[in-house]
Amino acid sequence: MTTRTAVPRYRPYAGPALFSQGFRPFFLGAGLWGAAAVPLWLLVLLTGIDVPTAFAPAAWHAHEMVFGFAAAVVAGFLLTAIPNWTGRLPLQGLPLAGLFAVWVAGRVAVAASAVIGSGAAAVIDVAFLLLLLAVALREIVAGRNWRNLPLPGALVLLIAANVLTHLGAADFAAGGPLGERLGIAVLVLLICLIGGRIIPSFTRNWLVKRGATALPAAFGGFDKLCLAATLLALTGWVAAEEGDATGVALLVAGSLHTARLLRWQGHQTLSEPLVWSLHLGFLWVPAGLLLLGLGIVAPQVMPATAGLHALTAGAVGAMTLAVMTRASLGHSGQPLAADGWTTAIYLAVAAAPALRVAASGLPDHLYLPLLQASGTAWATAFGLFTLVYGRMLLARLPQACR
Repeated sequence: MTTRTAVPRYRPYAGPALFSQGFRPFFLGAGLWGAAAVPLWLLVLLTGIDVPTAFAPAAWHAHEMVFGFAAAVVAGFLLTAIPNWTGRLPLQGLPLAGLFAVWVAGRVAVAASAVIGSGAAAVIDVAFLLLLLAVALREIVAGRNWRNLPLPGALVLLIAANVLTHLGAADFAAGGPLGERLGIAVLVLLICLIGGRIIPSFTRNWLVKRGATALPAAFGGFDKLCLAATLLALTGWVAAEEGDATGVALLVAGSLHTARLLRWQGHQTLSEPLVWSLHLGFLWVPAGLLLLGLGIVAPQVMPATAGLHALTAGAVGAMTLAVMTRASLGHSGQPLAADGWTTAIYLAVAAAPALRVAASGLPDHLYLPLLQASGTAWATAFGLFTLVYGRMLLARLPQACR
């Protein structure tokens, strides 16, 4: 039997605090880009101003939400979690700063791809995910942490999806929409997998401290059924987004995840925003799957964009903030409790997808005000995260936590 080594502390580091832990630069970058990219997209949409990108405006927006904003959150999570899984020292200092610089370069390159060329932009942008994959694989293999190999597998799929979007932007192949769907599907599956680990675990810990007797169900056969059904449904959506069988599979997966979420006892956590925010964020997974399936089997009742934005602005947006706030507090030596500002962040990011879903299919005189309200709520959530948590992410780790 392999003996597990203790999780190491961070090596001595005297450089900028931002590059002392993997979550710091990428959570801060995700917060800044999340707060800026959506208002910029609304400005493009409503005024017609030109961004010098080779992507069509809507495709640029979708690309940056998936492969810019969300990819930064994935990086921050993996670079912080993998050392805990493997017992190996984390990425710090110059290597971490270099990886973050490549992510920033990707945002600039995609925005300026009409100037620098589609090929150059693709190379710069895809390089970030390739480097992240190399780091993740090296650590997991060196630490013999085989149970987490699906996560590098997810990065491989994200890389393939990103390449497809760049090929579409360059008019080299009609793979842009396929790449967008694949990227979204990978993110949703990651939420289903990782959320299924951390939400019941964190909820159980919190409830046990309060003497609760009804605890979240442990991971088991039902959870595996949910994951398998979701994989099948999203595979169908990526490959044949308008097929009736796909719509039915999405409805089944959404129903299963509704039952899965109810098993996690979220209704008992209403007094602690740091815990209920995880449940509220995950709620957008079954809601998005159900709405997406309904949009396929009954498009006259529900447009497909409702489910799409429930999964993206809802599940991805809300879950990333729930995870980023909790991880930032815990790994910075702060108490695991939400203050008023953190609660405001959760409420704002919950309002954004609700307003965006409500706007779907409405005439312009109703759609545009709701769209702007949704964008404002989103920018408020990530702007508050940047302001409130930015100081924490830039501050040096307390000596006792090193």
